[in-house]
Amino acid sequence: MNRGVELPAGVIDAAIAWAVRVDYGEPSDETRRAFTAWLNADERHAQAWRHLTALKTPFSTVAAQHGAVAGQALDGARARQARRRALKLLAFSGAGLASGATGWLAYAEAPWQRLLADASSGAGERRALLLDDGTRLVLNADTAVRTRMDALARTVTLMRGEILVETGADAGLAARREFWVDTPAGRLQALGTRFVVRLAGERARVSVLEGSVALHPADAPAMRVVALAGDSRWLARRGVEPTEQAGYAPDAWVDGMVAGRDIRLADLAAELERYTHGRIRCDPAVAELRISGVFHLDRPEQTLRFIEQSLPVRVSRLAGYWIRILPAGA
Repeated sequence: MNRGVELPAGVIDAAIAWAVRVDYGEPSDETRRAFTAWLNADERHAQAWRHLTALKTPFSTVAAQHGAVAGQALDGARARQARRRALKLLAFSGAGLASGATGWLAYAEAPWQRLLADASSGAGERRALLLDDGTRLVLNADTAVRTRMDALARTVTLMRGEILVETGADAGLAARREFWVDTPAGRLQALGTRFVVRLAGERARVSVLEGSVALHPADAPAMRVVALAGDSRWLARRGVEPTEQAGYAPDAWVDGMVAGRDIRLADLAAELERYTHGRIRCDPAVAELRISGVFHLDRPEQTLRFIEQSLPVRVSRLAGYWIRILPAGA
C-alpha cells in the first residue's frame, strides 16, 4: 500500500478483505451488492480500493470494474470459510516463520519424507484429502503426511511442510476417538477444532482457527498447553513458545494467497519458496522490510517483480534456481 496515502487502518484492512472475497471463487449476487455498497459508502473506501488494485497483483476484473464481476453463488461451506478468512486476515495473531538458515535449509532439502508418506504434495501443489472419519486435511505445497486410524485414536503424522486440519465427526462409532497430530517437536490433540500446523526447523507452528488444541512437547511429557481459537504458538521439544505476528491469516494459503498489511518481507519470501522449484533467500539487510497487498502464491515470479518495484530491493537469480532478495544497491 502506498505509504503516502493517509487512510485509516480499518479502511485498508476492509479493502484487503473485500479483495479476498471478490477475487476468489465466484462471488454471489449478494456479495457483489455488498461490495458495491461498501465501495460507494465513503470516498476513502474507493481511494483504498484504487491503491490496492494499483499494486499490480493479479486481481480479477472486479478490481478495475468496482464489483462488476460475473459468477455463480458459492456453496455454503466455502462461502462461510471465505467470510471467516476475510474477517481474520489482519486481526488474527499469526506466527512468524523460523529464521535459522541452517535449520530451514535442512528442512527444505529432505525429500526422503515423501518416500515414507501416505500422501504428499510437490512444489507449487496443494492437495485436499478427506479421511475415513470425515476429517478434511489440506496439504500446502511441499508437504508429506502419514495417517493411522485404529480403534482408539486417529493420528496424522506431519513429516514435512504444512497442513490445515478440520476434524471430522468420526460418526458410526460408539465413542469418538481422540485425534492427534504428531510432529518432531511433539504432539497436538485436537479438541473439536480447525487449525494449521507448519514445521519450521525443529519447531512446529500451531495456529488455531476454531475450537482448541492441546500441545504436548516431545521432551516435556507432563506439560500440556491448550491453545484457543485465535491463538498461535510454537511447539518446541522442551516447551511451548509465543509467536510473532505475521500480518496475514495462517490459512490464506489454502486459497493460494498471502493477503495482509505490513507483511514481513522474509515471511513472504518463505511462503513463495514453497511455490518454486528453487530456493528463495532474503538478505538480512532487507528481511524486516514490510509490504502490503494480496499476493498469489501460484504466480511467484509476478510477486517477485512486484516486490522489486515496490521496495528498495533487487532480485538476483542464479541458474534459475537460487533466488536472492538483496538491497537495491548491493
